Amino acid sequence: MAAKGGSTFVVYAAPSGNALIAATKFAAGTYTGSSAMLSEAVHSLVDTGNQALLLLGIARSKKPADDAHPFGYGMEIYFWAFVVAILIFGLGSGISFYEGFHKLSEPSEISNFAVNYAVLGAAMLFEGAAWLIAFREFNQLRGKRGFLEEVRRSKDPTIFTVLFEDSAAMLGLIVATIGLLAAQFFSTSNGPTLRRPSQSV
Repeated sequence: MAAKGGSTFVVYAAPSGNALIAATKFAAGTYTGSSAMLSEAVHSLVDTGNQALLLLGIARSKKPADDAHPFGYGMEIYFWAFVVAILIFGLGSGISFYEGFHKLSEPSEISNFAVNYAVLGAAMLFEGAAWLIAFREFNQLRGKRGFLEEVRRSKDPTIFTVLFEDSAAMLGLIVATIGLLAAQFFSTSNGPTLRRPSQSV
């Protein structure tokens, strides 16, 4: 079954913002040396690629039937949604884990926390707007059905795929913000220092 116009709008609404967010995060992460920001940048880049794949699936699902596919190409959209799921959990998570272990083994001080907070705040606004668009479209489609029931019965996986992806992105931004707060609090230059009690000889 070919994707509806609403799902195409949802998928188009996300990658444009994600591409800009990814570029901004990469610039901020490189400038400040924040591993959390670099991981977030990779996440946004993967999201952009994922949504491009969903658009490819939507386009291919609309192809008319031919001799090779007498029932049409409607199943293409499910295949590309599956590829997106693999990329989300494989590439996105894998690179984030690698970046985290790399920074633990070779730690470096974050040079400017304000830049990271500003980028994360802007990213939350853009991701939140994309999430809201996907959530409203998903609610219109599901009607009175439950959330999980709609996921099981839906014949258009693009909308809830984008919804889940944006939800994961929002959670990642929250975790990155907590990580930056912890790094700032516990850093020797900005946070409190522990003093040993004086000992009399």
